[in-house]
Amino acid sequence: MFAIYNRAVTFVSGKIPEAIALLFLRIALAGIFWRSGRTKVEDDSLFSISDTTYFLFEEEYAGVPLPSDFAAIMATVSEHLFPILLVIGLFTRLSALALLGMTMVIQIFVYPDAWWQVHILWVAMCVILLVRGGGAFSLDALLTRRDGNAHG
Repeated sequence: MFAIYNRAVTFVSGKIPEAIALLFLRIALAGIFWRSGRTKVEDDSLFSISDTTYFLFEEEYAGVPLPSDFAAIMATVSEHLFPILLVIGLFTRLSALALLGMTMVIQIFVYPDAWWQVHILWVAMCVILLVRGGGAFSLDALLTRRDGNAHG
């Protein structure tokens, strides 16, 4: 029984299964923030921030310790830029760190009661990507192989 379990553990601990898991993790985390970012722009526009977004940052998200217009722009840009970088696996750790920071701002200043329902999952996803990086199926891995650096 242990032999079968050990073979299964060895298989799923391999480079390819890890790369697949990290790819799915990058896509899942990106999807959360991308969808949120798309709610901040005008319908049928690529990147025109809506009046509703500015209103929400003035009223509902007023606890964020930044000027509301600046916070609205930064959140919208971040929720578009970092998910794209995650999906392609470029600057994965930087993107995960940025989204972790954004998550903590949301947790502390906007929705402090959402830790166990939502934010702990986002934090866990970000931390895994910070620790493991984008995996073998990422541009980070491709670039580090080209540069001869084994740590991506």
